[in-house]
Amino acid sequence: MAVLVGIDEAGFGPILGPLVVSSSTFMLPRNLSSADPSTGSGQALWQVLRKSVSDKRKHLGGRLLIADSKKAHNKSLGIKHLERTVLACLRRLGQQPATFTELLAVLCPACIDGLDEYPWYKDTNNQPAVGGPADLPDTKLASAVLGDDMASNGLKLLSLKSRCLDVGYYNRMVSSVKNKANVLFTAVCQLIQDAFENFAGQDLQVIVDRQGGRVRYRQSLLRMFPYMELRILSESQQNSSYQLQADGKSMRLHFVVDADEKFLPVSLASMVSKYLRELFMFSINRYFAGLCPDLKPTAGYWTDGLRFINELKKNLPHLEYDTDLLIRSR
Repeated sequence: MAVLVGIDEAGFGPILGPLVVSSSTFMLPRNLSSADPSTGSGQALWQVLRKSVSDKRKHLGGRLLIADSKKAHNKSLGIKHLERTVLACLRRLGQQPATFTELLAVLCPACIDGLDEYPWYKDTNNQPAVGGPADLPDTKLASAVLGDDMASNGLKLLSLKSRCLDVGYYNRMVSSVKNKANVLFTAVCQLIQDAFENFAGQDLQVIVDRQGGRVRYRQSLLRMFPYMELRILSESQQNSSYQLQADGKSMRLHFVVDADEKFLPVSLASMVSKYLRELFMFSINRYFAGLCPDLKPTAGYWTDGLRFINELKKNLPHLEYDTDLLIRSR
């Protein structure tokens, strides 16, 4: 058997709300694993699991949508596909969070204590983990179909994990390293480290969506993993692959262009990240709308985020809040 990990983020560009990075980990037969991700099985998993998942919204027929989060979420769709897929997959792991706090306790427990200093996150224990009608009654069935489909094809979902970088922490990190791309890469490497600690020795491969336009990662990886031996397998405009090993264990690590569209585990990680970020943004919008009902909600991206900040200043000129907890450094 082999282990395949996909990693992706949501919220790298916005000025408001957290940066969220997530991983999804699958065990699968070796014939569905390949040292070359450009020809590997990550792209074939949609076909293998075609009875239970699809990467297209049309003709789902009860299957789960697992796709790049940009295809699974927009203003008209809302979060229905994100939450249905994430909660169905969590059921495969024996987890059924009912509130946002419970969801964070499953995916990113380390971030919970740090949220206490944010007025807009204080009520997360009462905020539902789902936002759809009637608690999405088919989630249980979709999860069961996914479980049966994976079992019949020798696959198993092993874990879903996230790193949620709240704005205050993000700003401190940017101030320290002077580069927001390095902040993202550090969070990615934390999930890579977690995968190595838990799954190395089982033909482990980790696939990450390409970090900007970067092609060469050797120096950055050696800085993050100084105790590991590193070998470059390939470096090209489409895919940069490395083998890292320590203590007799190894993993292959691939940075692939558009990995969130090509590899099911990366797509699932993208959806987990986006779902969490949308729930964080819901908390922010709910808090400030409670103070100013006419305030239009924001997704937190640059132009609209600035609009939101300016409207706060205009409509609530005497409101006191810590800007370092609300507005992200560039």
